[in-house]
Amino acid sequence: MQAQILPSRAALVDRIALQFEYGQNLIVLLGTSGLGKSYMLETFITDKYNDFNKAFVHISAQTTDAQLMSDLLEQSFNSPLIDHTLSLSENYYQLLQQQPCGPCLWVLDGGKQLSDEMLVELELLSKNSPNTLYIMIASQSKLPISNAVEIYLEALTLKESKMLMQWYFTDLPYDEDPVFSTFLAEAHGNPSLLLAWQPNEHVADVIVKDKVSWRLHLLILMLLIMLLIIGLLYKSDMTQWWQEYYQQEKPQVLTTAIPVEQVAKASVKNEQAISNPSLAQIAPEQSVSEKVHINDVPAIMQSLTNQDKITVNDAQNNKASNLNINESKTPIAEIVNKAGQPRTDLNTSWYLNQADASLVIQLLAVTQQKVSDEFIAQYNLQEHTHTYQTMRNNKMWWVVTFGNFTSLNEAKSAMANLPAQVRKNKPFYKKMSKIKQEIALVDQ
Repeated sequence: MQAQILPSRAALVDRIALQFEYGQNLIVLLGTSGLGKSYMLETFITDKYNDFNKAFVHISAQTTDAQLMSDLLEQSFNSPLIDHTLSLSENYYQLLQQQPCGPCLWVLDGGKQLSDEMLVELELLSKNSPNTLYIMIASQSKLPISNAVEIYLEALTLKESKMLMQWYFTDLPYDEDPVFSTFLAEAHGNPSLLLAWQPNEHVADVIVKDKVSWRLHLLILMLLIMLLIIGLLYKSDMTQWWQEYYQQEKPQVLTTAIPVEQVAKASVKNEQAISNPSLAQIAPEQSVSEKVHINDVPAIMQSLTNQDKITVNDAQNNKASNLNINESKTPIAEIVNKAGQPRTDLNTSWYLNQADASLVIQLLAVTQQKVSDEFIAQYNLQEHTHTYQTMRNNKMWWVVTFGNFTSLNEAKSAMANLPAQVRKNKPFYKKMSKIKQEIALVDQ
């Protein structure tokens, strides 16, 4: 048995062994990534059925049916002669006739990569094998197998999460530490996330607030309240003073209209003064006495004439300015219309030209392009990232992806090399076929 195993995992290993003993020859262990399915399989094949012929195979995306058949038969028989033109079940029956062997235990990790033909062969062997044959498959999702017992691998409890971390980390914070407690809660009992703990990077920046600030706020509030009280108390007195101050002077009515008779009399007097100089000499004495009461009509008429000219000039200037505005209206509208056009994404063609089975790592999804551009520039990811647009909840989203990988293992290696700050955003893997579907939503 392996060195350390949690109590819940050890109980699950015993439960799987009991299922085999009850007559279930095909068991599928289901669980999301990171819950420790591979560790469970290694523990089971190491600790249980020591007198069986055991075969353990890790299946990847590159594993073919022929390679899988060879691995299973070579680990179950001594130097078998395999005919690749036959199926797995046919080869197995022939080898049993040539060199009978004892009971066998086959453990397959990565059942999601199994083809439908291989699943049919495994199910057929589990039912009709002449000897005892136990088959255990681990997968992240359900498999198209009808006669199989499905056992779900649950997440760790909070107690077992702490126990697991204590095995691998000697100096853990106290349970009351806010950063440590938040990390345990967000890990949700996933062993791979729990073992990714980095003590040097998880430090809480505790900022002690200034105790004097609340006193300053209280003082400002008291001053405002005092000013409001003073204003209410003297409101009536200030209103009365305001009215008395502005009602001291009586309004004066200014007559700006000039009677027609006065204009006519002034024009007649000017003509008489020009034709008869003697009258012009006598007129000054009278004009001095009448100066106070008679307006200077010619000056007023001249000012009115000048004012009309100014008005005409202003009208002409306004007309010219309106013409200039109207002439420039069309280009301005065109410029505004051009500026308002939506920006087309430059990486859409790149995504459409990739294979549907290829993988990328989604780093970020935001509703503002400025945020995505700043994110890429902050971590110097311009050479390895691409951005596409999609519609979600009637909103335009900008999605930033990293790399282009043909297999999940390559994507996992690239994920491990990403900066720690980028991995904090919880990036995940996405198939190119899914991205093409999201890009198509923009044109709908």
